[in-house]
Amino acid sequence: MNFTFRNCAITGLVAVVPANERKFVDEMTNFNFPAARSLKLKKVMGYDRHRIVDGPVCASDLVCRAFEHLFAAGHLQRDEIDALILVTQTPDYFMPPTSSVVQGRLGLKTDMFCLDINQGCAGFLIGLMQAFPLLDQPEVRKVAVVNVDVLSRKVSDRDRNSYPLIGDAASITIVERSIDERTILANLKMDGSRCEALMIPAGGLRQPSSPETAELKEDGENLRAADHLRMDGSAVFNFVQTEVPTLIEELLQRAGVTAEEIDYFLFHQPNRFMLQKLAERLQVPYEKMPSNVVEHYGNSSGVSIPMAIAHNLRQQLTAGPLQACLSGFGVGLTWSAMLMQLGPLRYCDLIEYP
Repeated sequence: MNFTFRNCAITGLVAVVPANERKFVDEMTNFNFPAARSLKLKKVMGYDRHRIVDGPVCASDLVCRAFEHLFAAGHLQRDEIDALILVTQTPDYFMPPTSSVVQGRLGLKTDMFCLDINQGCAGFLIGLMQAFPLLDQPEVRKVAVVNVDVLSRKVSDRDRNSYPLIGDAASITIVERSIDERTILANLKMDGSRCEALMIPAGGLRQPSSPETAELKEDGENLRAADHLRMDGSAVFNFVQTEVPTLIEELLQRAGVTAEEIDYFLFHQPNRFMLQKLAERLQVPYEKMPSNVVEHYGNSSGVSIPMAIAHNLRQQLTAGPLQACLSGFGVGLTWSAMLMQLGPLRYCDLIEYP
């Protein structure tokens, strides 16, 4: 499905990561896997360290920390937020929505729109797709697109497939009407027939959590429970390499631009190996497709694109605009891409929690 948005812009961004940092070399003894093979994976996949919450920290805790930073720095006033779109797979509660929890904790005005979206790896783009049309409403001036996940609390630390990759983080992206003419093109595809490639089997109403679903069981070289994230790594890799390049090529063709005209390809950050293979398929230089988020912070699902922006392009984007192609792909299965002028940003911050 194709989308077109006009006269919308991202004006500021902040990302927050937990101060708690774990190193792969310290954790690899937890895995039922030879050390030599683990170190080889570290090099190929880009494992090094990741940021995960310490204790019972929830999504709203990271989000409120990021908002309070914006308020304290003078980047944003509480009464300026007209809509809050919160995208997460790890809500504080089944009900109420985490967006309502954040609104209440921060004491935001009641004359506003709050919405939760259950999405993951493509969640940054899907959040933007929901935010842009809201700006057509005369009373909506600023929309806060919030991405947050604390997936480390739902991944087995004995799971070599997933645990070294997982990172917790939140981001707030402020979207406003642009003062100049801008067109943003996007596309989106979904295939729920392959949803089992990335899922947490238990914990919902289909299979409620119980002592049985919490029991660790061997799954090949990994130990995980039904309450934990389960990823079919080969299926996900094949999906990304098959579907995403075609999606990007279709979007570039629709826009009438070539890959050479794009300054940066800012993609979801599953691991360095997968992104380098994508760059090769698209014939894009590695330096135009940053792939260094996992080695510093871990894969934070829908937050990984804002993390790639904040970690790599803070100075450039506060100085001027760049032509960017964004892409998110994963759980669902869902894959999406967006072409836009990114920047100049009023602020682009990366902070720690607490």
